[in-house]
Formats: sequence, C-alpha cells, structure tokens
Amino acid sequence: MKDDRFANLTILCVEDEPGVRKRLVNTLEFYFKRVYEAQDGFEGWKMYEECQPDVILCDIQMPKCDGIELVKKIRQEDFNRPIVMLTAYANEFYLLELVNLHIHHYLVKPINRERLIQGLEIALRGYVTGKIRICSNLILDLDNFTLMWDDKKVTLSKREASFIALLERHNKNVVSYAMIEEHLWNNRPMSQDALKSFVRDLRKKLPFDIIQNVSQVGYRIIREE
Repeated sequence: MKDDRFANLTILCVEDEPGVRKRLVNTLEFYFKRVYEAQDGFEGWKMYEECQPDVILCDIQMPKCDGIELVKKIRQEDFNRPIVMLTAYANEFYLLELVNLHIHHYLVKPINRERLIQGLEIALRGYVTGKIRICSNLILDLDNFTLMWDDKKVTLSKREASFIALLERHNKNVVSYAMIEEHLWNNRPMSQDALKSFVRDLRKKLPFDIIQNVSQVGYRIIREE
C-alpha cells in the first residue's frame, strides 16, 4: 500500500550521481504523486520552470551549476518553496549559505529511506497540514478544512482547501489549469466549466476575493496586506 503522507505533492530531485539519483527517485515515487529528476543545476532550473514542483530535493556539490546557484535562482522568484539540500560535508560555509537562502532542511550523505523521509517531513511541516496565514487576518486550517478571519469561521471542502493551499504555495505565480487538474482532480479530466463553477462557488464563501484568474493561463493568489 502506497504511503499517503505526500500523496498530493510533486517533487524535483536534482542529483548528479546516476546511482544515487535512481535510488532517491525510487524511494520518492513511493510517497509523492509525481517525481521529476535532473542531473545538474541547469537541468534542475529547466524542470523547475516547466513543472513547478511543490518541493525540491537538491544536491549541493554538482558540476556545471551546483545546488547553491540553483537555489539562488529559485529564491529570486520564490522565497517560500520548501527545499531540502543534500551534502557530503557538514561544511560551515555551505550551512551559512543555506541559512541565508531560507533552506527548510539539509541532509548529510549517505542517507537512508528513514532519514530522507524524516527530513522531508521536517521541511514540509505546516505545509502539507497545519495552518497557513494567507494575509494578516485570514488563516487557512488544512487539518480541519476551515478558513478563519477575525472571529468567523468558514467550512471548506477538501478540494477547496487544497486549491487555496496550492495557490498560496506558488506565492504570486500563476498556477496553470493543467497543474490544478493534476493536483485536485485526481487524474480525472477537468473541464473549464467545472473549474469555473468550482471557483465561483468558492469565492462566495470568502470574506474578500483572494483568487485572480489569468485568462487562458490559470489562477493565482492575491493578498490583501
């Protein structure tokens, strides 16, 4: 039976050693909805832009473009995406770089399945479940599928809560229709009419509009600061 802790999430694994990458991917496929892989920072950046994974697992020491350079590029666009780094050495220079780049966790090689999953759980704490602050007075509770603002509470469906969380994870970036279908429609076809109806009904529950449609592309979150 497949583990469902990260069953609705996608992950990008960036690792230059083929044997290590294969073992990591084989393990991650047991937990994540989809696993993307790349052999260096250049390829990792292309996969990040194309696939917009929910979480990134990345080696530091790689030829061409190393993990630090890749994360610097990602952090220019997205400061919140969970990132777990793999390193062969607990080097103070690298650790300082990781802190400055807002890395959620790091793992020293070699790693086994248990340490890998524990590290991902630490990095994703409050991301898969827990409370997400959308803006100053609006909080999404993923454990109870509720939206809270001031002293009011609205009950959401699991799909509605997951949709808001998906938009929030991607910060102000647009979440494409294809990505919404993949994450929320459980591999079933999603019509544009069904999505529009879903978003329209969700907006009726919101105290103020936090969902912006980008025509022919998808949706993104807008925050009232």
